[in-house]
Amino acid sequence: MTPERHREFAERITRSMEKVTTADYEAVIEACMLAGTHWFNVALHQMEMSATDHDVLHVEFMIVHERRKAWLVAPAMVEALERIEDMRGLHVRGNAEGGEKAAAAALLCLGVIREAALDAEPLGLTSPELGRVSLND
Repeated sequence: MTPERHREFAERITRSMEKVTTADYEAVIEACMLAGTHWFNVALHQMEMSATDHDVLHVEFMIVHERRKAWLVAPAMVEALERIEDMRGLHVRGNAEGGEKAAAAALLCLGVIREAALDAEPLGLTSPELGRVSLND
């Protein structure tokens, strides 16, 4: 998917969140995961770290060297999406205490991911789809 299409989805999901509060923590956390994943892909595509036909669905399922490369150039972004992913298990699928606090934290994490995506620029690195992978060039 193109960065522009990812951005459209992320912005639409974010607008939908205006209809809920942190009391609806399951919806907030899930929406942050969806919007955050789209922003994450915007960043990766803008930095030319992944091709538009290679989207990330979950950080935990990324190929190890791709995740490591993303973390090296945007650690806060990677960690923010991982944190939202972790919240889903506890508060969306589970019944852990503190759902409203987790929803507020998920919104902050979404902001981190969004800002990283908006600031993303080509890095001049290569990817498995586009060529040799090296952080030393």
